[in-house]
Amino acid sequence: MKAYNVEITETLQRTISIEAYSKMDALRIAKQLYDGENIVLDYSDFVDKKVALAKD
Repeated sequence: MKAYNVEITETLQRTISIEAYSKMDALRIAKQLYDGENIVLDYSDFVDKKVALAKD
């Protein structure tokens, strides 16, 4: 038998509302909230999975 590397990828996604002066400002605020762990995605944010052979 031979061993094969298999990648399992899960995608989590959540839409939040951010009040800001511009789209770029809203993105900056969301990134800061996420990086500061004020927004933490979990199993309820699951949207997709992919199982595929790993690229060697």
